[in-house]
Amino acid sequence: MLTLSKALNSGLRSLLEDDAKVIVMGQDVGQLGGVFRVTDGLQKDFGRDRVIDTPLAESGIVGTAIGLAIRGYRPICEIQFDGFVYPAFNQIVSQLAKMRARTAGRITLPIVIRIPVGGGIGAVEHHSESNEAYFAHTAGLRVVCCSNPADAHWMLRQAVECDDPVIFYEPKRRYWTKADVPASPELPLDRAHVVRPGRDLTLLTYGGMVATCLSAAGAAAEEGRELEVIDLRTLSPLDLDTIAESVDRTGRCVVAHEAPTFAGLGAEIGTAVSERCFYRLEAPVLRVGGFNTPYPPAKFEHQYLPDLDRVLDTVDRSLAW
Repeated sequence: MLTLSKALNSGLRSLLEDDAKVIVMGQDVGQLGGVFRVTDGLQKDFGRDRVIDTPLAESGIVGTAIGLAIRGYRPICEIQFDGFVYPAFNQIVSQLAKMRARTAGRITLPIVIRIPVGGGIGAVEHHSESNEAYFAHTAGLRVVCCSNPADAHWMLRQAVECDDPVIFYEPKRRYWTKADVPASPELPLDRAHVVRPGRDLTLLTYGGMVATCLSAAGAAAEEGRELEVIDLRTLSPLDLDTIAESVDRTGRCVVAHEAPTFAGLGAEIGTAVSERCFYRLEAPVLRVGGFNTPYPPAKFEHQYLPDLDRVLDTVDRSLAW
């Protein structure tokens, strides 16, 4: 069994071993091994030319990676915390996402940007944000989010092997979750995963909220309600076929994420479900998420993050419709 962070480490190690063009770069990824020790030991084994400690300059990290990718490398950039990605926003949105279209496909940028995401670790301001909607909205980027060690290992490898730029989110409060990692991936990178089948309601979620939603489904089962829990895994593009097949069967849908609900990913999912499943819906698509406020101080985050009770309250509202 591996923790999620160790599964990421093993994925990075295999990528570095298999392809001399793979480079890991970011603040403290080398000698320190990363804030969460995801890159622990890699610089010692692969050298400073392959695992590069960069200056504290996110725009420079991504800009340098773009130049390296144009020259044939496959860079993996680490952003230390979700709230630190904004200095690189212009590089990601104006350059990384648009280069393939700008050159009519002649230049691809196979860059993976790893971002620890979400709250739940008692961190200070701008260390606990959920900013996936910014990048899911940006055409030209793939956006994915792992939730368990098996996906952490295999989705990272699939992301690096993809020729599109990929924003790779890692739920930081799940870094210490342990599970077995299979010898091969169970699903393609762009496929959602039905982690718990059910017939009464479809519960869509991703990242750190998957474990919370599975706990909610277990509690609902004690009252005779069967919730189907789907780990979306891919946020852009969405696996709408898997989503629609489930909602067509259950007739009800709740979307759960840590990010604020206003203009969040749940709004896009809700619209897509309404368009594709309108005549099968028994209730409106409902959302549960963070509040529309800046992320609070650590001592209040348990009130901000959606928990089992808030998920079940939303499920109850849907089932009572």
